[in-house]
Amino acid sequence: MTEVLRRGRASLAFGFFTQGVAFALLVTRIPAVQERYGVSDALLPVFLAAVPVLAGVGSVATERLVRRVRPSRLLRWSQPVVLLALLGVGAGDQVAGLAVALGIFGLSVGMLDASMNMLGVSLQRAYGRSIMLSFHAAYSLGGILGASLAWVGAHGELALWVSYLPVVAVLLPAVLVGSRWYVDGEGEPEEAGEAQGVAFRLLLPLCLVMTFAYIGDSTVSNWSAKYVKDVLGGSEQLATVPYNVYMVTTLVGRAVGDVGVRRFGAVAVVRLGALVAACGFAVVAVAPGAWVGMLGFTLLGIGLCVLVPQTFAAAGRLFPGASDAAVARLNIFNYVGFLVGSPLVGALGDAWSYRGAMLVPMALVLVTTVYARSFASGADRYGGGHERPRTVDVGRGSNGL
Repeated sequence: MTEVLRRGRASLAFGFFTQGVAFALLVTRIPAVQERYGVSDALLPVFLAAVPVLAGVGSVATERLVRRVRPSRLLRWSQPVVLLALLGVGAGDQVAGLAVALGIFGLSVGMLDASMNMLGVSLQRAYGRSIMLSFHAAYSLGGILGASLAWVGAHGELALWVSYLPVVAVLLPAVLVGSRWYVDGEGEPEEAGEAQGVAFRLLLPLCLVMTFAYIGDSTVSNWSAKYVKDVLGGSEQLATVPYNVYMVTTLVGRAVGDVGVRRFGAVAVVRLGALVAACGFAVVAVAPGAWVGMLGFTLLGIGLCVLVPQTFAAAGRLFPGASDAAVARLNIFNYVGFLVGSPLVGALGDAWSYRGAMLVPMALVLVTTVYARSFASGADRYGGGHERPRTVDVGRGSNGL
């Protein structure tokens, strides 16, 4: 059984890594996508907003599908669809084709995100200790690699399909092979009655934390370059650094975060992460120059990195009999935060000031400390951040292992 769990953990981590690569390759080449298809500046936000909206639809659909189909099977087939949709974005030449490819990408990403985190929650329960951050660390590593590959493609002025095809050709067969070792949780798929047992009033604090975390994340990803260049007076070259710093510190924080959860408990780690992230936004808001601002973005990576993985883990602990439904519903607020964050900061920056705008995500992240007790509903009851281990049937792998 231990070997089954180890293989399940490794294969799932590779799934997270692959998703990080694919998503980064898409979002970092948006200017090239716009140029290839001749999408106007007025129409581009519509396309960009459609992806998270459809991803939310995919997450809702996943909640219903897992009543009949195990999450491992949904993940096994949604991940190749994401990769093929990415290739479709790079290979088309008509706006209608772009709309179809992005639509498929959005729907399949929603299913992929939900089912990945479902498996992560069930594996953490089987291990009996915190491992959720390690999966999201793999995602961060994939994001760094994907962004680096996108930079190579842009620097070499490669066509989108030339950049995407080798990546898809390598990752597609790899995830299909790796998916043979996915491990589902114990028992049968959740029934509709169990899913209805997920009381929204109990899940609401975690939904808010998820939303606030992604508002913070989207603020960094969408506004850090402009902020360093236009507000802090940095060079155009220096303006590309903050997001890279943020990604690296996110990876480092997630790589070591599980140790902190095991030793101090999820409540302490989440509370500390929120405080560090709030300090990061405060430093960014008052920074006299670009290098001090860089320190703020470093703190943001360290602080925000723990919130999302621990929120998924807390949902699984809060509803142990309906964890798949809880994760699917919680996952929707990932996209809510993504949709709200960038326009919110942009509107406040234009109407007020970008320094003042940074104080809004700071305040929202600070609210997370109020809800930190919601993260204690399972693991911290047993002391030291450990959960009671639960068995996993060795026949629960997606290939019948």
